[in-house]
Amino acid sequence: MKGKRPLESQIILTQLMGPTNANTLGNVHGGLIMKLCDEAGGMAATKHARHPAVTVTVDSMNFHSPVHIGEIMTVKAEVTWVGRTSMETRVVVTAENVISGEVTHTNTAYFVYVALDETGRPVAVPPLILETDIEKDRFARAAERQAIRLKRLQQDKL
Repeated sequence: MKGKRPLESQIILTQLMGPTNANTLGNVHGGLIMKLCDEAGGMAATKHARHPAVTVTVDSMNFHSPVHIGEIMTVKAEVTWVGRTSMETRVVVTAENVISGEVTHTNTAYFVYVALDETGRPVAVPPLILETDIEKDRFARAAERQAIRLKRLQQDKL
């Protein structure tokens, strides 16, 4: 199976945030941000695997700063690690003030997906081709997170 580079499956979603996306403080709902992160991550995983990918785990979802009404929110997802049938995606959210042009990093999240065949069973995914030091570092950190996730999974079964 031919490998793929992270950029080959990168997904970028961009949307202007309006009043219907926000709470009474003018901040975009965290649930909406999580939903868009999961969608972008799922699309990146599906694009990498060329099979439907379903969410297995939300490893982490960090909120660094709010997204406000009137800002352009960009959600960027890419595959950082692959196993036999599963993939981790790193999702970064930024908010751009359209008047000042200032861009703020608002969220970082890691999701895990599994690729499914036409019968709904897990299917092998292509390896990840790592070319840059950043990609190699992200892969190594993702492998560490995967080991922790597997340990947690075993503990959850007790």
